[in-house]
Amino acid sequence: MTDDKNPARSYPDLHDHLEELDKRGLLVRVDREINKDTEMHPLVRWQFRGGIEEKDRKAFLFTNVVDSKGRKFDIPVAVGVLAASRDIYRTGIGCELDEIESTWKNATANPIDPVEVTTAPCQEIVWEGTDLDKDGQGLDGIPVPISTPGWDNAPYTTLSQYITKDPDTGVQNMGNYRGQIKGQKRMGMNPSLELRPGIYIHWEKYKKLGQPMPAAVVLGAPPSVTFTSAIKLPEDTDEFRVAGALAGSPINIVKAKTVDLMVPAEAEIVIEGYISTEFLEPEAPFGESHGHVNLQEYNAFMDVTCITRKKDAILTSIISQVTPSESSVIKRVAYEPMFTEHLRDHLGIKGVIKVSMHEPLTNIRKLIIVICERGMPSTEIWRALYGAASLHRAAGKYVIAVNDDIDPDNADAVFWAMAYRANPALDVEILKHRDSGHGPRSDRAGGEDASVLFDATLKEDFPPISLPKKEFMLNAKEIWEELGLPELKPQVPWHGYSLGEWEEEFDVMAKRAVESDYFKTGEIIAQRRRSDLTMNTEVRTLKDEDD
Repeated sequence: MTDDKNPARSYPDLHDHLEELDKRGLLVRVDREINKDTEMHPLVRWQFRGGIEEKDRKAFLFTNVVDSKGRKFDIPVAVGVLAASRDIYRTGIGCELDEIESTWKNATANPIDPVEVTTAPCQEIVWEGTDLDKDGQGLDGIPVPISTPGWDNAPYTTLSQYITKDPDTGVQNMGNYRGQIKGQKRMGMNPSLELRPGIYIHWEKYKKLGQPMPAAVVLGAPPSVTFTSAIKLPEDTDEFRVAGALAGSPINIVKAKTVDLMVPAEAEIVIEGYISTEFLEPEAPFGESHGHVNLQEYNAFMDVTCITRKKDAILTSIISQVTPSESSVIKRVAYEPMFTEHLRDHLGIKGVIKVSMHEPLTNIRKLIIVICERGMPSTEIWRALYGAASLHRAAGKYVIAVNDDIDPDNADAVFWAMAYRANPALDVEILKHRDSGHGPRSDRAGGEDASVLFDATLKEDFPPISLPKKEFMLNAKEIWEELGLPELKPQVPWHGYSLGEWEEEFDVMAKRAVESDYFKTGEIIAQRRRSDLTMNTEVRTLKDEDD
């Protein structure tokens, strides 16, 4: 245990991360006055709904925050700073995108124990007891924005890591859940029960004990801590250990002031308190990450006992709701390697190239694309489809296997594969009796849902894609650019390629054609005239006869 006022660390905190984003040209600093309740999230939302490509999305830092009553806040708000784009995500995690899979795999396989400190930046300011009743020193002093103005019934913390502890084992769990701001010292908590989060398991245990559950809510933390909280890990896993491995060194933690829990020493703001296990109260409406408003339901609430923060604290808020969003990017970048590893390494399915989770509007869980090598045995393809549908109880309503010439992010290309490479009578399976998962609840089928599995891979050789060969398209692109025409954004497929059914003779004919020597081909074809066939008889069906 160390007692340094600013404990040593070799990983970035949120401030370091923002500086790095600024250096890379990925941060927009907004110094003009912004209303957190009506303007902030709608402004950032436009980069997700305004036709801006992911690579051009930015992180935002708002330094002059007010509310609709004219109240000014001394805490800036950062939005989109963790995963507005993959480039922002990889900056926070400290590796290249093609290293994400190995980085997460190493972190989960080789956790590093945290280091406990006695003093920490997150406790430079401490408000507890009667301090919390003073203006600006309770939850009213934290500039939590309204995510979906016009629908949400209050500001909600969206990038809030709830820390709780199993009363039997003493193992902490940290997960990201929304928190409704309900009063000066009271906030809500919705744990998404269909996912069986660790916090709910702990809550049930405390309820049996007849005790309220101690909890700490982290608002802003070192990126490695936040990234770890956003993925689904086993309930008995202490996320600080995985966060340490992700950061490459132990995470500093400090004991909370009023609850028996450990919190990140470099957290920006920590809210401490007790979650009632005796009572529930109405919570929501709130625009949820499945893209619909979650209507009011009874959920837990926390009575706040203490708020600690850095002197220069920055509040982080995440863009969620309709996807694509920051919420979907932060999950997708980690989940795709997790699904790929599950199929390839845990189930031993050879031929799986990668797993892609569809993001726009469907929020990555509902539609999963499994990219398979050409010639992969049918039995292995079906094992991959079943495996992808079973890993996560809320993921895999539609699971589609395609080959690697299909761009999984191009819905048109996926539909193309389904239209020509799948026979619904042979290549579709329906799995019944599944959990309804993440999304608006339906009473149909007793609340159950199902999965549909499609094998849209090539089962036989097909003729080539009917676009000009690559060399002709590249040559034409040079001419296009020479003429100063609008910038091209090639969409796969942008050139023709073989799918196996093609003969050397056809290459000879095509070569003659581009050399303007096609009359010679006409002469050869004339020598093969027949009078005993019907229209549309395929020449390939007569191949054995010709031989």
